[in-house]
Amino acid sequence: MFQINNKKTLGINSLGRIGKLTLWYHLSTRYFDKIVINVGREVGKKFEDLIHAMTIDTTYGRLDTFLYGYSGKKAKIEIIDRDAGVISIDGITVKVLYTDRNPLNIKWREEGVKIVVDCTGKFLDPTLPANDPKGSLRGHIEAGAMKVITSAPFKIKNAALDNPDNYPTLIYGVNHNCFDSQKHHMISAASCTTTGLAHMIKPLVDDEETKRVLTASMSTVHAATNSQSVLDSVPATGTSDLRKNRSVLNNIILSSTGAAKTLERVIPQAASFGFMADSIRIPTPTVSLISLNITFDSRLNDNGMPIINAEYIKQLYHTAAAGSQKNLLVFSDEQNVSTDLMGLSAAIVIEGNELHTRTGFLQLNAETLAHAGIQGVNEVNIPVTHAKIMGWYDNEFGSYVYCLGQLTQFIDSQLN
Repeated sequence: MFQINNKKTLGINSLGRIGKLTLWYHLSTRYFDKIVINVGREVGKKFEDLIHAMTIDTTYGRLDTFLYGYSGKKAKIEIIDRDAGVISIDGITVKVLYTDRNPLNIKWREEGVKIVVDCTGKFLDPTLPANDPKGSLRGHIEAGAMKVITSAPFKIKNAALDNPDNYPTLIYGVNHNCFDSQKHHMISAASCTTTGLAHMIKPLVDDEETKRVLTASMSTVHAATNSQSVLDSVPATGTSDLRKNRSVLNNIILSSTGAAKTLERVIPQAASFGFMADSIRIPTPTVSLISLNITFDSRLNDNGMPIINAEYIKQLYHTAAAGSQKNLLVFSDEQNVSTDLMGLSAAIVIEGNELHTRTGFLQLNAETLAHAGIQGVNEVNIPVTHAKIMGWYDNEFGSYVYCLGQLTQFIDSQLN
């Protein structure tokens, strides 16, 4: 039996980059009355050290500024019970748990937590049993949570057990309405890059003209993450990508990304057009850029001109920004640089100044057509349109955590 509690309580596992910003998001929206954070260990030398880590950030500044801008207003922080790890931030109860790192042993049931957002990046296989010795997502359920959302893509080792219908990947504003409260208990909120990419792709695959995609690829020029080394370090045993052990401060680093593969779990149509993806890590703290290259099987209008052109695609994004993806997709005609987008609560900002298309013709001669079983035709010219589209996303708060927070609140609303 779950604890009867009329108030809404959220659990957050980990106080890392995404965990802390998830806390900040929910403090700002005030949707939950109580937030329980599992750290799993002591922090610093005294309780105030934890509060310091919780309320200040090199990238986004102080919690006061995050919540109230430069108005001078400060968040009211009170220590309610030092021994129990309870504080109040602007009237919202925040409790910190220190004792357990294995999800199975975290006291979610006792705290009245229905939903847990796991931000550790460690428990990514929903098929593992609750008592797995290294811990598992299912452990959160056994410990009393009704639903658990992981802030990373699933990594399911046994492919035979991988069923996206049972273990969905949901991105708010793209496919969050696929959530089924009766059977979906462990959910992936994908990654920051997949979140931005999905919002870029959705208007294209939803349109009759642009849904005929021949091929697509993307590169994300990505801000640094904690998976990289500040200075050069010796790779751990079994490390395959040696570049992540090179100094993040001094290098542009080529890397891989699973964004394209994860995209198929969110937008199944993507599986049909051979998506390729890579990542280019750069020494900035946040805000990344997707460079999307996509080629369409195009058509010509009555005047012999391609229907798909830059203006056509721009209009698709304008429509999406005013409609189903409002506030999540933004179309910008400004000449942006990365810091302009830091903290902006949009999954993706389409860079209108750098959206370009070109249409060419695939020429099929009689011999090629004959091999395809088409006889008596000398030549066919098939119009093909290639588009290059740029999209900004704040890979920490503005794009990713904002969508994660919206998804969390949506799932909670479906439980009541």
